[in-house]
Amino acid sequence: MKKIAFCVLALGTAMGLSAQNKYDHYYVDLPVEIEHVQEVKFPAAAVNIAQFGAVPDGKTECTEAFAAAIKDLSEKGGGHVIVPKGVWKTGPIELKSNIDLHLKKGATILFSENKELYVQKGDPRDGSKKCHALIRASKCENVGITGQGVIDGQGFIWRPIKEKKLKRGDAAEFWDEALALGGTLKPDDKTYSLWYPFNLNPELGIPNIAATPEIQEKMRPHLVNITDSKNVVVEGVTLRNSPKFHLVPTRIQNLIIENVTIDCPWWAQNGDAMDPGNVQVALIAGCHVSAGDDGICMKGGVGEKGVAAGPQRDFLICNDTVYRAHGGFVIGSEFCGGMQRIVVKDCMFDGTDIGCRFKSAPGRGGWCQDIYCINIAMKDIREAAIFFESGYADRAAGGRGATDSDDKTRFYPDWSNFTFRNITCVNAQKAVSITGLKDKPVHDLLFDDVKFYGVREGMNIDYAEKVIFQNCVMTPSKEHSIKHSKGIKWNENQME
Repeated sequence: MKKIAFCVLALGTAMGLSAQNKYDHYYVDLPVEIEHVQEVKFPAAAVNIAQFGAVPDGKTECTEAFAAAIKDLSEKGGGHVIVPKGVWKTGPIELKSNIDLHLKKGATILFSENKELYVQKGDPRDGSKKCHALIRASKCENVGITGQGVIDGQGFIWRPIKEKKLKRGDAAEFWDEALALGGTLKPDDKTYSLWYPFNLNPELGIPNIAATPEIQEKMRPHLVNITDSKNVVVEGVTLRNSPKFHLVPTRIQNLIIENVTIDCPWWAQNGDAMDPGNVQVALIAGCHVSAGDDGICMKGGVGEKGVAAGPQRDFLICNDTVYRAHGGFVIGSEFCGGMQRIVVKDCMFDGTDIGCRFKSAPGRGGWCQDIYCINIAMKDIREAAIFFESGYADRAAGGRGATDSDDKTRFYPDWSNFTFRNITCVNAQKAVSITGLKDKPVHDLLFDDVKFYGVREGMNIDYAEKVIFQNCVMTPSKEHSIKHSKGIKWNENQME
């Protein structure tokens, strides 16, 4: 009898251990074994920001109330800082260990237009100063941003706007809105202008925080930036209108981004959705993204600092939908720390400029190992469905563009060990574009059961080796016959 009881207990314990990780169901039928994320847990204690004087009228500044609530709960061991229904205006928020910022349904955190609130103290006003992220945490353990509410960065008053983007994209009303705020115009190309939110109309009460529009442009903060931390969860919330990137977790161990919506105008300058960098063990699942730049973008640091931070590894990106963005799934441009065991699975890219986008340049590149893009649907891709670029130049607003490298003889991008399997793309300008370097070709790519329907151009492959196509299909749009460049020759056993 004791033996039977022991067996039942052992079985129950084993089942309990497996049931403890609520994310295991995502890790099914993967092409490579990757480390699973672990649930982030918080103490049960909770405080409401209204207890600390916060007022939900969208006008009263609640910065001190947020800080007091976080401090009070942190001193008690942590728990949930509750943001109830209403519009809560605030300056920057700094999270601490064991704190979950929890937004109830109907809650909006609206960040203040007063840019001076975000300037880091102690920096001289000579252009070297920086701004705090709107929500930040550093060197913490167990940090959460959860719930069903909205976090609005009011990015319109921070971002420069390129006139040519709006005029060519049938969004001219936003250009008129910008001009109505005052601001500063600079030439952009020969025909169009570039608008900076600098010297805005005085009645708006939005001060400059730098001597020139170009310096102020470099100070734009991210919406959420969590660095050098362990066990981070962002779940359920909507992030919108960041001054720059929306979600930037950097050097994190155990990261979960689940059922998050990121909503950013397609014309927003540098409006990336999520840019995890040098993260070890992560899950991005069930998210919906519209961005002004890249959608889900993998970063890996620049130079020796990127190497020291370690590779971006053991990532599962699944069940996500990316709408308007420069790229649906992206690596680069900087990834000197390397990329290892990244699986993109069961995703949809709808209306992105590029579907899978891999961009870097000498001085910014790294190595890749076990990168899988499988079971992906794409439609209405404005440029290439799959794109590799080893000579990418990062161009800031108003800048000429550069690869931003002190030593371009090192850290060549080593695009290799990619598998693209069971991918269907309907309507794209181009199927595949690969541009490697003469002394570092793109290599070891497998395209298996990839179907391109309705493309206007075929493939452009320059400086690439060991690129295999098997069981692939390509058909032209009705208005075009497929054109290939760079002297590509097809093996009819591989490509229809």
